[in-house]
Parts: sequence; structure tokens; C-alpha cells
Amino acid sequence: MKRFFDFSASLILLFILFPLFILVAVAVRCKLGNPIVFKQVRPGFHNKPFMIYKFRSLTDEKDGNGNLLPDSERFSRFGSLLRRSSLDELPELINVLKGDMSLVGPRPLLVQYLDRYDPVQARRHDVNPGITGWAQVNGRNAISWEEKFRLDVWYVDHHNFGLDLKILLITLIQVYKQYGIHQKGHVTTEEFMGSAGNG
Repeated sequence: MKRFFDFSASLILLFILFPLFILVAVAVRCKLGNPIVFKQVRPGFHNKPFMIYKFRSLTDEKDGNGNLLPDSERFSRFGSLLRRSSLDELPELINVLKGDMSLVGPRPLLVQYLDRYDPVQARRHDVNPGITGWAQVNGRNAISWEEKFRLDVWYVDHHNFGLDLKILLITLIQVYKQYGIHQKGHVTTEEFMGSAGNG
């Protein structure tokens, strides 16, 4: 039922939001240049890697040696708008359509984090990653990594269709209010280096 809902809802949303996709894509091209879509390998269900799609939100500004500047220095007002409105996440609907992701589930994080999880935290990969999730509607980037992972694992143990609908509804409200987008001192959130006592 979850997969049927994910497929049907993402297909309908892609059709309805197609004009918005085009508008955002043109704006990204004009404001940030190419590539329009940011692609990166992320771990999915049972750590299986997949390519995630997002609208690009950072510039290509480099230092005198040709190295990219830190994210915080490549984050323009336009990029900030994309992230605050969550418009940069729209291409992830394609990941949902393909089956790499669900509408609701733990957020797909970086591949290098896999070795940093403790055994309980690693259970967040026992379900498909999602565009939004229980951790996102309970603090998003405003809470600690440990709290995010605790909420992710709680979702793994308790997820059902009713809970997914509740999370989607809360997500719409939070996107409207632009709640929990950034962690203080970071573009989004600090890097996860592992929990104390992980090894």
C-alpha cells in the first residue's frame, strides 16, 4: 500500500507541479548557471546506493587556487530562498517515482555517515528514505543528530499509513512556516561525526 501510494502521489504531483518545475529550473539556470540539478549518491534501503536529485542551490565560486569556497560562502539569497521554501527538494519526486525513496521516511544522508552510526542508528536504513520524515516534523535541522536518529528509528518501528498522512500534513504546515531549515552557524546543519562512544 505504501509503494502504491508513493507511486500514485508522486506521479500526480509531478504532473500538477510540472509548470513549477520549469519555472524553478529556469530561475536556477539564470541565477546559478549549470548544472540545474544537483546529483549525489546517497544510501537508501539496506544501504543500497542511489542517485538523489535536487535543484542546485549553491554557486560555483572558488578561491584563488581554484578550490570551491565553503558552502556558507556559496549560499546566495536565491539559494536560501530555494531551501527555505523546500523547492530544491522537488526533483526528489522522481526518486519516489523510481522507488529509490518514499514520500515519508528517514532523510537520505551522506554515504560517509554509514560507518559512523551505532547499531541502533543504522536501523534508520531498514525502510526507504523519504522526502520528509518523523524527525523533520519534530525539529528538522534545529535538533541534534542523536535526537534525529532516535526519531528515525522510532518511525521505523511504528510507521503506518495513518502516521505517514499525519507527517505529510505537518510537513506542508512547516514548509509554509519555513520552520527548522537551518542549524545555528551552519547553512543547514553540521556534519555528523559519530555519536560519543561509537568507537
